[in-house]
Amino acid sequence: MRERGHVTTRLEGPLKREIDVDGVPYTLTITPDGMTLTLKGRRKGFEVRWRDLVSGEAALATALNASLTARLGAARAEREPAATPRKRGRR
Repeated sequence: MRERGHVTTRLEGPLKREIDVDGVPYTLTITPDGMTLTLKGRRKGFEVRWRDLVSGEAALATALNASLTARLGAARAEREPAATPRKRGRR
């Protein structure tokens, strides 16, 4: 007798999950149109449409990778407090 494979469920609405990337919390939202990755507590993020992902365009993949790398670095820097030198007072 053949074993049945896993049954998949059609995605009809948004599915949200929290993930951690290098200690920074993000929200991943998967919808029927694509997926969005945002810093937790923010509204705007990185969006990828399924149609663009499966089209196989190499230029898109290269641009997406460069964009995500730059924006993730900026987001990380924005969340981490900058080290500021202390001013010495006169005695």
